[in-house]
Amino acid sequence: MTRKMLFMMFAVLFLALPMFAQGPGGGVPEKLYSPIAAGIGMGIASGLCALGQGRAVAGAAEGMARNPAATAAIRFALILGLVLIESLALYTFAIIFVKV
Repeated sequence: MTRKMLFMMFAVLFLALPMFAQGPGGGVPEKLYSPIAAGIGMGIASGLCALGQGRAVAGAAEGMARNPAATAAIRFALILGLVLIESLALYTFAIIFVKV
């Protein structure tokens, strides 16, 4: 992407900022878009967690194929990593549940 195109994109974004500067007294209530934003946020979080899990499993499978003697250690690290990755999606779900 050229610099000119990038500059124009940022210019359009910055020119649109005053549109969102309206106070709480007028316009569309924020509760209207809250569930939509929550759904988009959960979709992004779930998608990125799925990508992370796929990369972790691929790396573990490759590591086990290269060194079968280290299968137990790789499996332990894989399960621990998958639990931590999945907890990110669960934390996102919990925060969305509390906020919406």
